[in-house]
Amino acid sequence: MLTIFVIVFINLVGFGIIIPLLPFYGEHYGASPDKVTALMATYSLFQFLFAPIWGYISDRVGRKPILIISLLGTIIAYLLLAIAPNLISLFVARAIAGIMAGSISAAFAYMADITTREDRTKGMGIIGSAFGLGFIAGPAIGGFLAGGDITNTNFQAPAYYAAGFAALASILSVFFLRESLPEIKRQKWQLRFEPIQSLKAINLKLLPDVKYTLYLTFFAISVFAALESTFAMWTERNFSWGVEQNGYIFAYSGIISAIIQGFLVGPMAKKWGLKYLINQGFLFLVIGLVLIPFSNTLLLLLISMAIVTYGFSLTSPALTSQLSLQVSESEQGTILGFSRSISTLARVIGPIISGYIFVYLGKDWPFFVGGIIILIVLTYGILYKKTTNSLDTS
Repeated sequence: MLTIFVIVFINLVGFGIIIPLLPFYGEHYGASPDKVTALMATYSLFQFLFAPIWGYISDRVGRKPILIISLLGTIIAYLLLAIAPNLISLFVARAIAGIMAGSISAAFAYMADITTREDRTKGMGIIGSAFGLGFIAGPAIGGFLAGGDITNTNFQAPAYYAAGFAALASILSVFFLRESLPEIKRQKWQLRFEPIQSLKAINLKLLPDVKYTLYLTFFAISVFAALESTFAMWTERNFSWGVEQNGYIFAYSGIISAIIQGFLVGPMAKKWGLKYLINQGFLFLVIGLVLIPFSNTLLLLLISMAIVTYGFSLTSPALTSQLSLQVSESEQGTILGFSRSISTLARVIGPIISGYIFVYLGKDWPFFVGGIIILIVLTYGILYKKTTNSLDTS
């Protein structure tokens, strides 16, 4: 477990290094806000398209080869990002990074292979903590390497360092990681590949609560992804911040998220239940999103971001847990895999829409619109549950 934890952590540090860099890199080559958010969404789009293929292959050749190939491809993507001469090159580099994002699903599959059903949650928590720590360290390192001067940003150093972290992760995978999927358990190759065929195993028409939870997941992640893609451009215009300051803010949010998900979500869920956590998380998302445009000082911005992060850190794990509890044991893999696809798709749609809102309505409106959407979803959810409960009792 320790080996896969270290590999995932190192890989995610490299991924996190790039996050605060991309908006400024895009603007450096003349990208408008809508093109910047499209650049941010490119990774998720190609990840959405290729993740099922990597999963299909890993079930047949093992997890280790996919992990190594994906990491090697990620190195190439980061090196292309470092030497990109124009905006199109940035899009190509992020597309390659998305295509080669198979290491993420391979890591989760690896952990599922080496843990028993009783220890599965603990194992996934270990991977989740590696993600969290990577997203804390990565943005801070990336911001430090790029610098805070928006007129003299070092775009190359963060990308080269990200490639170095991916290279280190690949070396560890080659020499220290044992294959987790023995040949006897591997699937046979088939001529037809239908990645969504397994969804037919769940009749969503008979599970309205499952559909509702998936809707909530989509809206929560799309709004939060919209914030991530426009926040740096907003701080640049309001505070004249560069990559460095935004990197520290993202690291600050990562620390808050790690504390909430690591220490608070579990006890709160046991005391009040998942539905309470989801509703409370959505309410705090609304409050935080609406407050951001009015944050004209660092203190107010830190408070607003803390509120938003608190809300999303409650909502995200609560929705995943609720979805898992709404289906049978045999349907866990299918529905959670579908949920990951929904989440990735949300990270494509949210940023693209927010970019157009940023351009045509103004820099504050992505946050206002996001808050309005979450408020509508929250209100509908409360009314939906009341209607459902009244029908059940009548």
